[in-house]
Amino acid sequence: MKKLKYKTARKEITAEEFDKAFEEGNVSDYLDLKTAKVRNPIHRINIDMPQEILEKVDKEAARVGVPRTSLIKIWIAEKLDHLSS
Repeated sequence: MKKLKYKTARKEITAEEFDKAFEEGNVSDYLDLKTAKVRNPIHRINIDMPQEILEKVDKEAARVGVPRTSLIKIWIAEKLDHLSS
């Protein structure tokens, strides 16, 4: 297997070394936070929903194996794509 190397703010490390540091919660030494950018800013919203609908959403999310919020975001994105085509 080819070893991937990443040049970081301080030194070059392998993917395995970065993964280990990530799992230990210590990657800040390997990132240049001054140039980091958020790609898609998140805006939090609250939605009031009847319990019956929420239970159906939870059941489908469990069937698919994703969190409830992910399923809702997928459905909204699909609907918007459909509307724009």
